[in-house]
Parts: sequence; C-alpha cells; structure tokens
Amino acid sequence: MESKTMLTELETVDNSSDKLEPWSKKEFEELLKQKGTSYHIYHPFHVMMAEGKLSKEQLQGWVANRFYYQICIPVKDAAILSNCPDPTIRREWIQRILDHDGFESDPGGIEAWIGLGQAVGLKREQIVSLELVAPAVRFAVDAYVNFARQTSWQEAIASSLTELFAPHIHQQRLDTWPEMYPWVDPEGMKYFKYRLTQARRDVQHGLGVTKEFFSRSRSLQNRALEILQFKLDVLWALADAIMLQQCEVTVSGPKGKS
Repeated sequence: MESKTMLTELETVDNSSDKLEPWSKKEFEELLKQKGTSYHIYHPFHVMMAEGKLSKEQLQGWVANRFYYQICIPVKDAAILSNCPDPTIRREWIQRILDHDGFESDPGGIEAWIGLGQAVGLKREQIVSLELVAPAVRFAVDAYVNFARQTSWQEAIASSLTELFAPHIHQQRLDTWPEMYPWVDPEGMKYFKYRLTQARRDVQHGLGVTKEFFSRSRSLQNRALEILQFKLDVLWALADAIMLQQCEVTVSGPKGKS
C-alpha cells in the first residue's frame, strides 16, 4: 500500500538522472553504507571522547544534551507511523517506540539513558528538566522531528539509516569507557548494550524498505542518499552544539584559503 501522489512527487525530484538505470539494490546499499564516512564518530568531540580526553563535566554535558535526542526519537517514530498507511510497516515500526518508551516490564531506552546520566554523576532532575540542553541541540533535533512529520514516510524511514553505523560507536563506548572513564558506573551503560541488538534489527527493516522503494529509479536512489546525508548532518550539528557548549573555543579571524 502506498501513496501514488507521494510516489509521483518523489520520482520527479531529480529529472536529470531519470535517463540512467537505477543502481542494483546491492550497489545502492553499498552507496548508502559509504555515507558512514560522515558519521559523527569522526566529529572532534566524539574523537576526544573515544580517546578518553573528556573531563567528567564534559561527559556529563554530552549525556545531558543527548537526552533531548533520546526523548524525541519515539516522537519521530510516531510521526512516521502517522504518515504510513501500510499496517505491515506500522506493526514492525512501532517496536521502536516501545524500545524507547518501555513496555510492560521493560523500562525502555529513555529510562536507560537516565541511568547513564546518573552513572556519570548527574541527578535525575537535572536530566529530565532539560536545563542543561543547549539551544542549538534543541534546534537540530527539532529539525529532524519536523522532517519526519512533514515528509513522506518512505523518506523518513530512509533518514533512520544512520543506524547502519550506530553499533560500532556503541561497541566502542562499551570497550573503551571502563578504561578511559573508570569513574562511570558500568551498570549505567545498559543503553549501549541494548542498542547493539536493537539497532541491528531496526536497520535491517529500514534498509529493506528503503532499497525496495527507492530502487524504482536513479532519481529516487539519489534522493535517499541526500536524505541520509541530511540526517548525518543533523547528528554532526548536534555534536557541534555540544562541543561549543562544553569546550573552550578560540576565535582567531577568517579561515585561511586552502
């Protein structure tokens, strides 16, 4: 089941590539994965984190700011559900909301992130009040949620494919934090453990939907690549905002020409 109007609109996004045959689904998947070179694991702030160079206060600032992203993930997913007429897609996608909001005996990912905040020394009230969240963090995250609300459900699903690259960064934190940040209570790192499994499951579904829908034409495939880059840019801007809040920045005039 699909919206023919939305399909028509998407297929005319880039007429210049309509004369080209679509990439095979295997080639298309490889191009999507190549976008991982823009993943925020390479952002200077995340590099500092991985190298154990963040202070306790900086790590606390990162956790507090990223909490805003965590609480907006199920809102984004609910927007995708509200725009999707296909019950098969909805039945599988709704699991993402349950993963974060919790269900029955599972307190969910948002609660696990609060536990991470407490493990780095923050109080629950500091985290849930959002008092430590930078304005630019709100702006970046809200831009992503608004995108999911206003675009087609197929495009919003394509934007979720940054999960292709997430298990690596979660595993990196599980491997390095005990040594780099021994003061962090290991019990608070449950979120990363949960997401190792959940992200791999989620990305298989999202990737399958994206490959099936967007492989109808080269223009649609290019559109999906643009959307994934947009989401990567959101995450990079989020890291920029946190770094500007948490690090001393020196302004020395215009950049030199390369």
